[in-house]
Amino acid sequence: MTTDDRRYDDQDEAPLAGYATLTTAFTAGAVLFSVAARRRGVQLPDRVPPWDVALLGTATFKASRLLSKDRITSFVRAPFTRREEEGAGGEVNDAPRGKGVRRAVGELVTCPFCTAAWVAGGLVACYSAAPRAARLVCAGLSAVTVADWLQHAWTWTEEKTEG
Repeated sequence: MTTDDRRYDDQDEAPLAGYATLTTAFTAGAVLFSVAARRRGVQLPDRVPPWDVALLGTATFKASRLLSKDRITSFVRAPFTRREEEGAGGEVNDAPRGKGVRRAVGELVTCPFCTAAWVAGGLVACYSAAPRAARLVCAGLSAVTVADWLQHAWTWTEEKTEG
């Protein structure tokens, strides 16, 4: 077998062991939550109304962008990333750094799509254990999402009227 046959990617940079560690951590968190919820007698909902799915989705979107792109949350990403450039609307673009688990975490926290799975897991767990509290948190994050869209619309309108 050649060296080329042993590599997962062309640059040999994919931290597969780090990905496995993160997947194990996520799965362990879900299992621990399930065990704790069962021991506490948490009754899982029979169904999740479409409105709650929309609220959870909007909140997941906003929270994942706040964690992975917001300038103010850079301190969370800094041990695993380095700043590449400023983005639009107060966002920044960071790049993962290091090797192994450090790089895998860097890839996770710089990708809003990747972070969304973790955020959704936390919000759904909260929703199943304390639905009213989860709805309140989700409503707050959703309100920020709406405010962001309004800010962008306002900026676009100003740009169009000024020329």
